[in-house]
Amino acid sequence: MKRLAQKSMLALSLFFIAAISNSLKAQKEKQKKDYYLIKVYHCKSTDQVNMVNDYLEKAYLPALHQHGFEKIGVFTKYDNDTATDKRVYVFIPNTVVQKLLLLDDELLKDGNLQKNGTTYLQATYNAPPYQRIETIVLRAFKDHPMFALPQLTGPLTERIYELRSYEGSNETFYHQKVKMFNEGGEINIFKSLNFNAVFYAEVLSGCHMPDLMYMTTFNNISDRNAHWKAFGDSPAWKTLSALPEYQHTVSTANIYLLHPTSFSDF
Repeated sequence: MKRLAQKSMLALSLFFIAAISNSLKAQKEKQKKDYYLIKVYHCKSTDQVNMVNDYLEKAYLPALHQHGFEKIGVFTKYDNDTATDKRVYVFIPNTVVQKLLLLDDELLKDGNLQKNGTTYLQATYNAPPYQRIETIVLRAFKDHPMFALPQLTGPLTERIYELRSYEGSNETFYHQKVKMFNEGGEINIFKSLNFNAVFYAEVLSGCHMPDLMYMTTFNNISDRNAHWKAFGDSPAWKTLSALPEYQHTVSTANIYLLHPTSFSDF
């Protein structure tokens, strides 16, 4: 009887250990968040844009894929042809921020990248492929912890990816705006209106801080305008935006309308 009781106690202990282990694993999975790296190539000419895109398509994206990075977004500005500051945006997601921070070090050792990107990488000082590169590191919001691929039906050439940046006048106002997206329910309003958001995230490092950024997507420019009109007319948004705790939370709003390139992963 004593030996049977000991076996029962051992089995019960193993059961509880397994249950606790599974619970901790589930909690860890639940808390998992994406991190994002956004690289912005600032160019002054179409030739520079073409050189950057050629490098990204033939060398950079293949290298990223080879190193285990998936679903890389590459975009150009909606008005790139007429803009004086022509831009190319690269969006790189990963669940491990260290992989993003050490990415350039890894790619420098990639022989195929060096070979396939020779024209770009060996450009002369007086014929550079860009004016500068801006790098932004972000952490996903808790209520949208993983990025999502947009469910669009329109032709790729007509699709609009809208990247928004909301700066705060200080950290307190900034955190209130982050709260407005999460606890306040702003993300849920976007979901209810089918904005096809790719990500919502806090900027951990960048040129403009404190700052948050998010990306929504649309089939075309008319679809985009109709969605934003519906958002502005939404009773839920009118109620939320009128709350005193969320007043003056954005000091500067920057809106960038983008097109996906033909070689973008989404």
